[in-house]
Amino acid sequence: MSTIFFLSGVSEWIIKTSDAVCNYPEFLLLIGGGLFFLIYSGFVPFRYYGRAIKSLSKKEDAPGQISSFEALMSAIAATVGMGNIAGVAIALTMGGPGAIFWMWVSAVVGMATKFFEGTLTIMYKGKDSNGEVQGGPMYMITQGIGPKWKPLAIFFCIFGLIGTLCIMQANQLTEAVITTFTAPAGIQTTPMLRFIMGVTICAIVSVVVLGGIQRIAKISSKIVPLMVAMYFLIVLYIICANISVVPAVFGEIFRGAFTIRAGVGGAAGSLIMVAVIGARRAALVNEAGVGTASMMHGASKNNEPVREGLVAMIGPSIDSGLVCTLTALAILIATASGSYVLPAAGTQVKGLEIAINSFNASIPLPVFNGHLGGYLLMLMVLFFAFSTMFSYSYYGCKCTSFLFGAKYGKYYNYFFLAMLIVAAVIPLKLAVSIVDLCYALMAFATMFTLFYLSPKVKAAMKVYFAKDDKCAEQK
Repeated sequence: MSTIFFLSGVSEWIIKTSDAVCNYPEFLLLIGGGLFFLIYSGFVPFRYYGRAIKSLSKKEDAPGQISSFEALMSAIAATVGMGNIAGVAIALTMGGPGAIFWMWVSAVVGMATKFFEGTLTIMYKGKDSNGEVQGGPMYMITQGIGPKWKPLAIFFCIFGLIGTLCIMQANQLTEAVITTFTAPAGIQTTPMLRFIMGVTICAIVSVVVLGGIQRIAKISSKIVPLMVAMYFLIVLYIICANISVVPAVFGEIFRGAFTIRAGVGGAAGSLIMVAVIGARRAALVNEAGVGTASMMHGASKNNEPVREGLVAMIGPSIDSGLVCTLTALAILIATASGSYVLPAAGTQVKGLEIAINSFNASIPLPVFNGHLGGYLLMLMVLFFAFSTMFSYSYYGCKCTSFLFGAKYGKYYNYFFLAMLIVAAVIPLKLAVSIVDLCYALMAFATMFTLFYLSPKVKAAMKVYFAKDDKCAEQK
């Protein structure tokens, strides 16, 4: 009996600690830090975004496993997930339309943070126990700050092992399939059904992740542009079909960003709350400052740090900027047109359910009993969820390789796959709290490293842009 009480107490402590750390402290670190990088870099996202796009086409032959384009697509595959749909719906319910404006702000500062991450991961590449060139926060720390800081690198990797398990994604995907398909069909939800779904998810993901980084990058470079384009077209139809209310929707976004008012679902809050809700949601979506993307960009064949930084900063503009905006517009258009009413504040409704209902209301075609919009969204959910799982396995593998040696890294994949099955079956509250806490602790290690080494990025920027501008003038 005492053991049960002890475990219960530990669980409660983890949940409370996660809630405390992942609220204002993490928000201030990621958003405040990103604002610092934005100003310190001379507003690089605004000045050099066009140059960043052009950088994707440059040839690369430095030591590495994948191209910069494949690294970017794989990083986006990890960040474009359930948070871009369910998370946005929750943000709108809690903070109102104004939360979307602060998501845009977060996307911009996240781009600045990703620029520093991408630059430093190439600048301070290291080698694993097999002698293969690698990148990521652990190598930034040991190669950039110094070997005496290796405990901080170990700290990052320990929590990276746990934080990159796709427990939440697998669980939410299972719930989405049950809500959309099995429950309406009258199939009873049992532990065995969840187990079968978990095994199915595991089998699909294993085909990709067991092929290593090359297969992950190859699949991601094809699936990411496709799924973003498909999602854009779906929402574009919603916009065109309801074009009369679109100006009012954007008006609500800008007014709500600077007005103390209730959320769309009736939740009252201050202006600061609206900003925190929107910005923190986007920060968690794009993972800027967490350090995950730098592990992927560290595998690129690029030997020019600043150019990789430019490539890396494109990510938040797509995941937090474009995809989150598409979800928000679909939901807000449904509410503005009067075809859907969001649940009242305090109602226990899942974010994914809100999004599905909004898409059903905005695409009222007499197909699939009026549920065409929901089925199309579920198709995107499948794309988003699986793409995230593909890339996350690589992050955990990198952390394992750093801690225990490269020859043991592959064994992490089997642990990762097994946890997908477990996630489909177990209650999620404690598990999600553990993962969220691990991500926050990863961010503290990564952001400290970025702050410490930021002068190195500033110096490299001056050299690179002066050289690049000179080449452009000569042409």
